[in-house]
Amino acid sequence: MSTAYIALGANLGDPVATVNAAFAALSALPQTTLAATSALYRTAPVGITEQPEFINAAARVETALSPEALLDALLGIEQQFGRVRELRNGPRTLDLDVLLYDDLVLDTPRLTLPHPRLHLRAFVLYPLADVVPSPDFPLPGRGTLAAWLPAVANQGIVRL
Repeated sequence: MSTAYIALGANLGDPVATVNAAFAALSALPQTTLAATSALYRTAPVGITEQPEFINAAARVETALSPEALLDALLGIEQQFGRVRELRNGPRTLDLDVLLYDDLVLDTPRLTLPHPRLHLRAFVLYPLADVVPSPDFPLPGRGTLAAWLPAVANQGIVRL
């Protein structure tokens, strides 16, 4: 079994209910156990700022799925929740991203691990801090999670 960390975000419909339902969908994935879930966080949109605020969270899963199979499963969950990809950084019913998969470093046309911008975004790092074993958790190639938290502290995030 491998340990993977997943970011969750939503800002259309009832995003709190959607993120909570997405946790349940993650727990139903084959060969996968939902090991931990973060608190929910309200954050301002990045990129296209004229859209509703987001609800963000993170999950830790133990999985026998390969990184690519996990990505496919997450894309399937997004589709179940009505995800339509029209605008990059645009509004969405649900967004699921593989942030980390063990200590794997991967760069393929479909998947980059660790997620290339995870260390730059409060809406990823703060929820991730809720589900990692310790603040000194390593981000492969980037140092520790604790070292990056001060760099994103001014991005406006509210724990619900």
